[in-house]
Amino acid sequence: MQPSDARILRGAAIPSALAGVAAVLAGLLLAGAKGALGAAIATVVVIVFFSISVVAVSYASKISAQLMFAAAVFSYITKIFVMFALVALLDGVTAWNSSAFAWSVIALTLVWIGAEIRTTLKTKMLYVEPAEAPKTAADRSP
Repeated sequence: MQPSDARILRGAAIPSALAGVAAVLAGLLLAGAKGALGAAIATVVVIVFFSISVVAVSYASKISAQLMFAAAVFSYITKIFVMFALVALLDGVTAWNSSAFAWSVIALTLVWIGAEIRTTLKTKMLYVEPAEAPKTAADRSP
C-alpha cells in the first residue's frame, strides 16, 4: 500500500471508529443492549467494507493506473451484492436492534465518506505522473 493510500485509510477509519463508539453509546441509550450490539455490528461492517475498497484500489494502482477505476467499480458492485445477501440473511434476526444497525450504517457511511474526502483534499499528491526528460546527446555518455 502506498503511503498516500495508507494516510487516506487512516484518515477515514479513525473518525469512523470514533463515530462507531458514539453510535454504540447512542444505541445503548436509545434501544438498550440490542441497540448497542446493532450499532457495533454496523461499525464493523462499514469499516471492513470501505477498507476493502481502499486496499483493492491501492493494489490495482501498483499494477496499472487504468486498473484503478475497474477495481473501484468491481469492489463497489461486490459490496452491494454482499450487503443485499447480509440483509436477506439477517432479516428477522432479533439478537440486535435492526433500526440501530440501519441508522448506524447510514451515519457511519456518511462519516467515512466525509473523512475520506477531507483527507484526500488535505493530502498533497501528484495527479499526473511527471514525464521523463528527453535524453540529449550530452546525456548519452558510455
